[in-house]
Amino acid sequence: MSLCCCGMGTQERRCPNCQRLEAAVAELRKQLETALARIAELEREIACLKKNSTTSSKPPSSDIVKPPRPAPAGGKRRKRRGGGQPGHKRHTRPLFPPEQVDKTCVYEWTTVPAGWKPLKRFRVVQQVELVEKPYRVTEHRARLYRNLGTGQVLATRLPEEVRRGGLLGPRLTALVAYQKGACHMSVETIRRFLADVLHLPISHGQVVKTVQKASEALRPCYEQLQGVLPQQAYLGIDETGHPERGRRLWSWCFHAPGRDRFTWFHIDPSRGSKVLKRYLGKAFRGIIGCDYYAAYRKFLRENDVWLQFCWAHLIRDVKYLTTLPDPVTQGYGRRLLAKIKALFRTWHRRQQMPEEGWQRAAAKARRALLDVARKEPARSEAQNIARRFRDHADAYFTFLDTPGIEPTNNGPERQIRFLAIDRKITQGTRGDAGRRWCERIWSVLATCAQQGRSAFEFIYRSILASFADQPSPSLLPLPP
Repeated sequence: MSLCCCGMGTQERRCPNCQRLEAAVAELRKQLETALARIAELEREIACLKKNSTTSSKPPSSDIVKPPRPAPAGGKRRKRRGGGQPGHKRHTRPLFPPEQVDKTCVYEWTTVPAGWKPLKRFRVVQQVELVEKPYRVTEHRARLYRNLGTGQVLATRLPEEVRRGGLLGPRLTALVAYQKGACHMSVETIRRFLADVLHLPISHGQVVKTVQKASEALRPCYEQLQGVLPQQAYLGIDETGHPERGRRLWSWCFHAPGRDRFTWFHIDPSRGSKVLKRYLGKAFRGIIGCDYYAAYRKFLRENDVWLQFCWAHLIRDVKYLTTLPDPVTQGYGRRLLAKIKALFRTWHRRQQMPEEGWQRAAAKARRALLDVARKEPARSEAQNIARRFRDHADAYFTFLDTPGIEPTNNGPERQIRFLAIDRKITQGTRGDAGRRWCERIWSVLATCAQQGRSAFEFIYRSILASFADQPSPSLLPLPP
């Protein structure tokens, strides 16, 4: 018969003191297991709270503390001074051509000292100045006529562009529209600018009416872009929030990349796939570049389209795995990042290798990445990444098989940055008319910048055509 650990009892019948110790140990073990589980949970929450623009889809502006830049390989980073850097080619502003110079002032010595000879060259300083009254007022008089029999009075019909324009002419209307759309200026700020700078006092309501005239003038070109969306071979699509009187709407961006293409915006109450169905429809046979949001995956399931999921979003999610406290998850993230880097090193060598050899190298890099991605540990975060490759691997590698397709969705995201700034400054819209205005002016500004055109000149030409009841200019590229 074996004795109890204290020698006062047996293993079968322990003494009360040992029984109390064993109960206390069991309770402590239970508390320790609970504490360790809670610590692991808190470490995951801390890693989630530490997410920044490099480990998630959060914008860089949301980073409370910017991630430190890595030190250069040579050691301590040299502090960069302001201004032009050593070796940087100096850029100077070209002079206005003679036809744009309104006035020339020549300064010469009144008496040339002995030993000096005047040259035919000058030191030139061109100065641009506002004129005191930078607008002109035209009074349009329509003669009245009275009918001697009935006493009815009629006026001569004014020109259509005068009647539709009203107080502000087409160029001044375009200026107000440009200030409202491109400069994020409020109606009150525009009113003050006109009164203080141009000495043109107008009412708050007149500014609103002028903006709506400009919005109507931009409607034809906006609808023309909408009509050709289903015909595009490639569209980068993204969406962001849009506030309106306490409601959360969504600003959609459809970006056809290239200097000869366009960008189209739409504000909608929905963030779902029905927006894609409405504006792309079943006729769309192109490729969509997008993030991994569910609306695009649903559109993929229900339509015969190709997707290119954004690698920038995926890489940030993989980097997040390396910040988690679990070493197994960290290792999976690091292995996956290494294979992703190898894939893109191969992609960047496409122009340096024979096409057949590059195809073999790309296929090998793809297989190696998928082998690592699909051997995930039994951790939820790692399994979420692996599931993407199991379900939609082809949609991540479209760019390898289709030249000209970018692996990221940076195009529409760059266009949306303007909207994010506008949203913070203007606080959104207040109704349907404001939404239509934003959609149209955003599309014009983004497309003109993309095509290297003057947005102000396009707005002016559109307003001029609208006032004169003429065909509106187009934002579509001209046929070759």
